[in-house]
Amino acid sequence: MTPLERLLTALHKAHVEYIIVGGVAARAHGSARLTDDLDISYARNPANLARVITALAPLGPYLRGAPPGLPFDWSAATLGAGLNFTLTTSAGSIDLLGEIVGGGRYEDLLPHTLTITLFGRTVRLLELPWLIRVKRAAGRPKDLEVVAELEALQEEIERGG
Repeated sequence: MTPLERLLTALHKAHVEYIIVGGVAARAHGSARLTDDLDISYARNPANLARVITALAPLGPYLRGAPPGLPFDWSAATLGAGLNFTLTTSAGSIDLLGEIVGGGRYEDLLPHTLTITLFGRTVRLLELPWLIRVKRAAGRPKDLEVVAELEALQEEIERGG
């Protein structure tokens, strides 16, 4: 089982409400770029925070880039007190995004999603025009590089290709 499959399986089994928004979303839309983490926008209601904690706890989540041994309380209280978390787990890296520049919160993004099947699981994915929007708004060089490719894919779709 791939790291991505393990992460998606964990989220699915715990019934986490989330939207795939980063490089995995770009790849699902046809991007040739590879990514080494899963970026998700997640609902921040108390029930979903508890589901995120349950889903990832067996995978040993830890703050990516933090020194080993730094105290980190993986709890709904911690998740609720923060917003965006970049984590490493035994199944790979995952970014939990409570809010995305240019897109907003989970509830703001929800109307701009589509559902696809990945590894036999139905998942929500940010639709291509909104993925382009949030990548452009992020403004990081790596995001701007993929925008051109995603816009070419969007143009091809609009031409019926």
